[in-house]
Amino acid sequence: MELLQLKYFQAVARQEHMTRAAKELAVAQPALSQTIARLESEAGVPLFDRQGRQIKLNPFGRAFLKHIDRALADIEDGLREVKDLAGMERGHISLGVMATQILGDLLKAFGAEHPQVKFRVHQHSLQTMVERLHSGELDLCIASMPIEYPGIRWQTLMYDEIILIVPYEHPLAGRSSVRLDELAGETFINLKSGNNLRDWTDAYFERAGIQPDIAYEIDEPASVRSLVKAGLGISFSTMLNLRFWDHTSVMPLRIAEPVCRRPIGLAWKEDRYHSMAARSFREFVQSFFARVQQEEIESADKWK
Repeated sequence: MELLQLKYFQAVARQEHMTRAAKELAVAQPALSQTIARLESEAGVPLFDRQGRQIKLNPFGRAFLKHIDRALADIEDGLREVKDLAGMERGHISLGVMATQILGDLLKAFGAEHPQVKFRVHQHSLQTMVERLHSGELDLCIASMPIEYPGIRWQTLMYDEIILIVPYEHPLAGRSSVRLDELAGETFINLKSGNNLRDWTDAYFERAGIQPDIAYEIDEPASVRSLVKAGLGISFSTMLNLRFWDHTSVMPLRIAEPVCRRPIGLAWKEDRYHSMAARSFREFVQSFFARVQQEEIESADKWK
């Protein structure tokens, strides 16, 4: 059984699709199929159920994958540790993120101090980030939803305040803040369900016992602001997002009661080896977001 076979199996097991796995691995599909067939022959059992062109990991394959994920992650950790000890740190960090507009500023600031460090950045759903932390494909994750799973360490970096945005001609535009229960009769322009900010605002409405009137569900935050500016409804943003767009087009208002906010945090797998580059970046992220939190507090205080 060869290491290459195990890497190929891992990719096919994740994709459950030969063509996509072959594309990910940059190999020809027939060669990949033959490699998987040889692996199953050596294992003595089929690892996938096949129906025509469809393949699906079976119970044998799922049991095998757990061990392969762990073994390949251990091999990768061993290589990183040897490079560190030999003074050959290459400075590669695999970073998972959910949508966060501050990522560019963060990586630019870190790169100014550590120009030798290279990043591979992947945008994933929460569940995918958890899986790839466990498999060792990601070193660290920055998320706007707590990642609280066995074996994964979560550290809250800051709390990003959720705010309301309204057109300048709206009756609420002359105020500095509103209560959530005042918005029950308003027309909303929201991001689609599954977006992190939408999930948080839906949860706050549910706690308040309010069923919002959602007239528009949009994919892009910029489109949401455009419709708000046109006077078609009101919406939500956050103090962190406010740093990155021209809010002269719409009026931002704080939500005074309840205070609505979402955590921004860092996650990593506790029992794996982290390179010097990853450890340095983890420390930098903590101090960077501490400064951002202080700036957000000072900005919010000016609204009072």
